[in-house]
Amino acid sequence: MPELSVVTPLGPLSLREKAGAITALGWRPVGESRETALLRRARACLERYFAGIEEAFELPLAPAGSSFERIVWAALRAIPYGETRTYGEIAAAVGAAGPLAARAVGRAVGRNPIPIIIPCHRVLAAGGIGGFSAPGGVATKRALLAREAEVRGPGELFRAGGKANFATNEARP
Repeated sequence: MPELSVVTPLGPLSLREKAGAITALGWRPVGESRETALLRRARACLERYFAGIEEAFELPLAPAGSSFERIVWAALRAIPYGETRTYGEIAAAVGAAGPLAARAVGRAVGRNPIPIIIPCHRVLAAGGIGGFSAPGGVATKRALLAREAEVRGPGELFRAGGKANFATNEARP
């Protein structure tokens, strides 16, 4: 399967392609790259993202997951650059109801096989920043959010219904 490594401010990442679509972004380099035009394009998109130039990834994606997970991941792609949503807001957006809906969304977000490109880092817990499954955990999530905040403007990222303050780990209306 074609894959290549990408050097980023977060450390080395890997991209994987299958049948003309990106299927995974990993948090470590690949041993031996097998590049394609799509993987080179995706690498260039990531480089522009980290340079503060690219705000949206226009790439063919094929993340493997359940139908619910794919619906959640599509909702994540709709979160604009520099904005955040809560797990509960994503649950409502995908039509999931009930007391466990936000947790189901949280599990789907945590299983995202193409982080950054499918921006799971833009999803927060109702009372704070929430978790992040990348190496470095919440520190990596904060770094991605801070990068977007730096490009978008000073201070804080806006989310629906209020602001999130990443320095203090709290969300407020």
